[in-house]
Amino acid sequence: METKVNVLSESEHELEVTLDYDEIKNEIEEAYKKERKSISLPGFRKGKVPIPMLKKIYGEMIEYKASEDIANKKFWEIVDAQKLEPISTPQLSDLDFEIGKQLKFKVKYDVKPKLDLKDYTGLEIEKPVFKVKEEDIENEIKNILKAHSKFEEAEIIEDENYRVVLDLIRKDENNKDIDDTKSEDVTVDLSDPKVNPEIAKNATGKKVGDKFTFSFTDEHKHGDEVHKEEYNYEATIKKIEKIIPPEITEEFVQKISNNKAKTLDEFREQLRKEFKDYLEKQSEDIFLNALLNKVVENNDFKVPRGYVELLEKRMLQSELDNAKAYGYKNVDEQKILEQIKPRAEWNAKWQVILANIAEKENLKVTDEELRELSKEEAEKTGISEDKLFKYYKDSNKAELMLEEKVIDFLKKNNTAKEYDPAEKAKEKEKETDKKETTK
Repeated sequence: METKVNVLSESEHELEVTLDYDEIKNEIEEAYKKERKSISLPGFRKGKVPIPMLKKIYGEMIEYKASEDIANKKFWEIVDAQKLEPISTPQLSDLDFEIGKQLKFKVKYDVKPKLDLKDYTGLEIEKPVFKVKEEDIENEIKNILKAHSKFEEAEIIEDENYRVVLDLIRKDENNKDIDDTKSEDVTVDLSDPKVNPEIAKNATGKKVGDKFTFSFTDEHKHGDEVHKEEYNYEATIKKIEKIIPPEITEEFVQKISNNKAKTLDEFREQLRKEFKDYLEKQSEDIFLNALLNKVVENNDFKVPRGYVELLEKRMLQSELDNAKAYGYKNVDEQKILEQIKPRAEWNAKWQVILANIAEKENLKVTDEELRELSKEEAEKTGISEDKLFKYYKDSNKAELMLEEKVIDFLKKNNTAKEYDPAEKAKEKEKETDKKETTK
């Protein structure tokens, strides 16, 4: 067997292979056996035609048909042996088969191009630092208590701690009903901070059958113009229920905290930690996304189209599998694909840049590391170390671990510029107000 790798461009290679007929004789014989199963001739049942007769009648057709399958098989054997690492679906570009003599073929495939990396270290990337707000903790507790509250029918609304069922009708400027604007049996929690405060205020002191009014202004922009519209409603009370919060006992606190707290103060501390952990992760994710985007932006290049298409197919299939799992029907594949394309192209670029950084910085995942991981997981799962090691070797585990190493390298070699997003939002608001006043 003779092989030669032709470098067509920085991202496209071509494997040229020449095989003597004797080297593929076993595959040819297997092709005859396979075809024999579906062929019948006068005097012979299907699958019983002698091989010599098959060769005499159909030999040329069977061998030519088999030659493409053989070329594909041999290509992947050479890929494994020579560690060629194609990143897209290979394309058979030339096939020359002489029966009894030799098989020659060429296969084109994309590879991760070598990049002249720049500006991937020493960067200063903004990182928001979110602070836990006590009001968020208290609101979370209120919501949890409300979810466990009971409701008792009442005759009169004494304060905002009530739930009411209303019929609503919109009124015009002359206080007349506007046709087709009636809404019936609308349930309103007067203690909900998102509810128009006029509703709770004007409903207080009212009974079932009583009416009250409320209004609000809807303000929205069309280009540079601000449009305002007044809404006036009359509400008829159909049902009143008092919200009865649960009794705060040790048993109740244990229930809502999954047995992590016994008192409300302990539960507050639990929530505070959970909020803090969540916000820190959000902060880290935003920083990391900004860092990787900047590295990709600084090392932009034309990514091999075949690689992007391969990622598009994988991502589309993942979305379709998710849709099927959730029971979604009439999924628009083309629409999903259009949404996926920018993400697939970015991921393709990142994977190429990642590989180049790993090579330049000599970052690797060794068999020893995979063996150590297998040992750790074997102790946790009870699966044998050897089975786990083989699974990790055969899967993309090493690639995932290498990506983690590259990301850790980037985080260590670039600077996070921390800022308070709340303060930044205030500054932006001031700038906007200043611009509005100078118009």
